[in-house]
Amino acid sequence: MKKIKIINLVKFYTLLFLYKQPMCGYELIKQLEKCTGKKISASHVYPFLSLLKKNKIILIKKKGERGKKDYALTKEGRYFTKRLIDKFAQLIEFDKKIKICVSCGCKLLNGEYKEKIGNKILCFCCKYCAKNYRH
Repeated sequence: MKKIKIINLVKFYTLLFLYKQPMCGYELIKQLEKCTGKKISASHVYPFLSLLKKNKIILIKKKGERGKKDYALTKEGRYFTKRLIDKFAQLIEFDKKIKICVSCGCKLLNGEYKEKIGNKILCFCCKYCAKNYRH
């Protein structure tokens, strides 16, 4: 199994769309264009679909008129995509965990200086901001 690297939004969105429902290549391209606001060519999508099929992440669910193929995630594909979604969610949640100095407003990425003022514990970037804080 070749390692699948999701290094751009086209690949990420392709998996997200297939996670929601099976789609044919043309539908995927139209949805990708809608999301990215850019022209998406077949060369952006079909080689990636082939790689996913080769690695048993997707399967061809049915063939329709004129050879139209619906692609669907396999059980392994749903697991793979769910892990990607979870990783992305962690990145988004990371920003929610960042504390902000109540005095100067800077983001506190590596620890913080805490001080109790009144009956609240407040976060500051340094003791000088805490000293200068006026509520």
